[in-house]
Amino acid sequence: MEFDPVLVHDWLRRSAKRFSQKEALICGQERLTYKTIDELTDRLAHVLLDAGVKRHDRVVILLDNSCEAVISIYGILKAGASFVILDGSVKSHKLKYIINSCGPKLLITHTSKAKVVIEAISNKEDKIKIIWVGPQKEISSLVDYSFLSWETVLSGNFSISDEKLPGCIEIDLASLIYTSGSTGEPKGVMATHHNMISVARSVIEYLDNNESDIILNVLPLSFGYGLYQVIMAFMYGGTVILEKSFLYVHPLLEIIKREKVTGIPLVPTVLALLLRLEDLSKYDFSSVRYITNAGAALPKSHTLSVRKMFPHIKIFSMYGLTECKRATYLPFEELDSKPDSVGGPIPNTEVFVVDENGKLVSPGQHGELIIRGPHVMQGYWNDSELTAKTFRPGRYPGEKVLHSGDYFRIDEKGFLFFIGRKDDMIKCRGERVAARELENILSELEGIAETAVIGLPDEVLGQAIKVFVVKINGADLTEKEILKYCSINLENYMMPKYVQFIDKLPRMPNGKIDKIKLIEGDFEN
Repeated sequence: MEFDPVLVHDWLRRSAKRFSQKEALICGQERLTYKTIDELTDRLAHVLLDAGVKRHDRVVILLDNSCEAVISIYGILKAGASFVILDGSVKSHKLKYIINSCGPKLLITHTSKAKVVIEAISNKEDKIKIIWVGPQKEISSLVDYSFLSWETVLSGNFSISDEKLPGCIEIDLASLIYTSGSTGEPKGVMATHHNMISVARSVIEYLDNNESDIILNVLPLSFGYGLYQVIMAFMYGGTVILEKSFLYVHPLLEIIKREKVTGIPLVPTVLALLLRLEDLSKYDFSSVRYITNAGAALPKSHTLSVRKMFPHIKIFSMYGLTECKRATYLPFEELDSKPDSVGGPIPNTEVFVVDENGKLVSPGQHGELIIRGPHVMQGYWNDSELTAKTFRPGRYPGEKVLHSGDYFRIDEKGFLFFIGRKDDMIKCRGERVAARELENILSELEGIAETAVIGLPDEVLGQAIKVFVVKINGADLTEKEILKYCSINLENYMMPKYVQFIDKLPRMPNGKIDKIKLIEGDFEN
């Protein structure tokens, strides 16, 4: 009897046996089969083990979306270590903090990032070994930090049998994903092999993924939503088209047509860019079976626009956070009746909405979402205090449930509606105002492409509401018109005090709006 693999990299091996010559990964001009990826990750694992990497060690990946990044992930796992994948644009001070936090044995990065890397590790007594991807001439003066070139790794003529691999088990740590923390410092979310496989299987189930699926992923692998497109595809034997960004829209639309893409994971920012095209409906989306959304709730108007243009595409609105990856989804058949809901729990998961006293709220009320399931991560790396606040005791001895820190409303049928984060709530005139709720209402106003709402200190109001507006090209929209629209559609305590037009909203690497920069005025306009 054949059992399902229990380790993330074992699923790659299984797919390599089932779909040996099938293209697993497409990135630019590179097209790699499952067999090739399995062999290349064996070679990397061999190099890592020779370099002294041991079971339970951490290895940092500092690369843009690329074949090398995917190979690194699975090579690290085969070596029994945990991968820490960072956005390619990370700055030296953040890299230094993360390296000091997780103590990696080795770093895999591109030679173009040498300056950032050296600034981050130059004062460390223990030199980190580095595998350099890219032209070696760019690091010729950094001999002390060079370890091995990526080309040398790939040229090795060896493989690793399962017997020679470290004896990992499914509760071993597979990854550390660093996410923004309320203290201003990144926090490392710990995920075991079991956590990662559990959530991947749940998402695969409700998306009905299979080996014929071709996924276009423009999201960074450092962002869990982007990372799991690869993890899932390698489990069900699909193909991932990996792009570095969504900066250039038209080439990606051509890829959808040429490669016959079936699935597109999006965040609201990407969909907003698509909908700003003059006539999106003229492009060929005939192969697309589904679109998913996570990271933030989709404005109702955007959902309806896509439904009208492409009625054959299933849209799955989802909610998740790094600490569990995914928690809820809205079944497609409920989309038309509840377009602003994120549905209910994903398979093999329970969710609850509780008030400040931990009691279940009644329909129509809102409270904090609590998540229970095998995908709830282990906590934060080297931060027992924050872990205790977020991952709290559950119903049974030893069980931990996740306190999301997000407010939701639940209706009579159990459907969930995202209200906002605890730290994205504005206290104005003694009332709580959810920035997301106000942003959704403003997005309905004709001429608005995107909005962001923040709270600013105010002696009279407590916090004054400020709205940043990105207008659709050519739109003739004034501050007076926006305020008039708000007076018609909002309660008095939700009325903005300030409106500022802006060319583009500042973004974090994962595509989310950087509200800290908006509050501090640290952005270009």
